[in-house]
Amino acid sequence: MNEPEIASNSVGTLYVVGTPIGNLEDMTFRAVRILQTVDAIAAEDTRHTGKLLHHFQIKTPQISCHQHNILSRLPALLERLHAGQQIALVTDAGMPGISDPGYELVQACVAEGILVVPIPGPTAAITALSASGLPTDRFCFEGFLPVKGSERQQRLTALAQETRTMIFYEAPHRLLQTLQALSEVLGQERSIVVSRELTKRYETFWRGGLGEAIAHFTTTEPRGEFTLVVAGYVSEVVELSETDVREALLVLLREGMPRSQASRQVAKTLNLSRRDVYQLALELPDR
Repeated sequence: MNEPEIASNSVGTLYVVGTPIGNLEDMTFRAVRILQTVDAIAAEDTRHTGKLLHHFQIKTPQISCHQHNILSRLPALLERLHAGQQIALVTDAGMPGISDPGYELVQACVAEGILVVPIPGPTAAITALSASGLPTDRFCFEGFLPVKGSERQQRLTALAQETRTMIFYEAPHRLLQTLQALSEVLGQERSIVVSRELTKRYETFWRGGLGEAIAHFTTTEPRGEFTLVVAGYVSEVVELSETDVREALLVLLREGMPRSQASRQVAKTLNLSRRDVYQLALELPDR
């Protein structure tokens, strides 16, 4: 094995361990080994993680470490790491820190020179994206949208012309509200893939427009945890002929504007190459 699993000094290591998002068969051999050999496991919900540990016969002690107590836990965890202990960080599902607790602990370890080693595992966002059928070459992860209406509206407005595929998480009781908010800002025709219960028995993918999604989930009760994959904004391409560009130049030249300035303004307005526009301007009379 060629991996940074043992610190070269007396300081311990924090392992950021990915765990299954549903199907236990997605647990990696490496994750099992790390959880078996560390001194302690910092878990979001010790009861939930306890079931996972029991399934894989892992007896490592746990420390409760969730969003409500993580700041108060930091001093003790850092003390143990500075003393040379190895600690694994896990959440209820997926990779810690991805819309889950963990960022603060990782940040603190980095700041204090403690080695942080990621143990990759499933992530709902990437899992949903890979099977969505929407573009995967460029995407952005938005996680959960703000609950408050004004903050949610502000965030969606900022995303109105986002060209990358967008990924959101949502709870079943807020799904319709989120679909409606997305539709109001992005339009009813914008493509969306609504995935639920990823890797589990009732995993499903619904595909269509936002308007269709609202109609579907109005009559079909949302159940399970949802990951939404939304198509990015595609600007309408307007084809301009050389005649159109010349006419725009002539208007400015007749007003007495110099060729170079007229070319610069037309190129900027029409999003064209300034050099190409200037070449056309040279062919036109000043008046």
